[in-house]
Amino acid sequence: MRRKDREIKDRSEIEEIILQCRTCHVAMVDNGMPYVIPMSFGYRFPSDGTLELYLHSAHEGRKIEILGKSNKVCFEMMVEGESVFPDNPCVSGYYFASVIGYGEAVFIRDAAEKCEALSVLFRHQTGRDVAFTDKEAETVCVFKIVSTDFTGKKKPRPGPQ
Repeated sequence: MRRKDREIKDRSEIEEIILQCRTCHVAMVDNGMPYVIPMSFGYRFPSDGTLELYLHSAHEGRKIEILGKSNKVCFEMMVEGESVFPDNPCVSGYYFASVIGYGEAVFIRDAAEKCEALSVLFRHQTGRDVAFTDKEAETVCVFKIVSTDFTGKKKPRPGPQ
């Protein structure tokens, strides 16, 4: 990362950013071309230091075909803040916080694990705890992105001088 002063490595600070995000952009490669899609997600930080993102979709479609060929992905989520437009337009920008990382998509086939993954996703999106049934889980494709390579970045609003 070029701007080391904005880099965030602390897991709790990264989680603070993730808690504010509802959409994760997932990028993959399709026949040598980049393909990125916005997805709703849930997450966990297992005790081994990895980040797991839980996502769901239809059982078929372009992303499912791509991930079936190569499960390598890049992901990004961002909290937009206030824009900054000082008199000098060359230093314009935004206060923001983001998380970006690389990982592997793993399809979840076990019914109990799918139900738990959907509960994690729903909890993050709505703040509500819902138990999913096996029948409900079988109607969707569920996968997780497992990442050990992720970092945060933040350009905070300056505090009082």
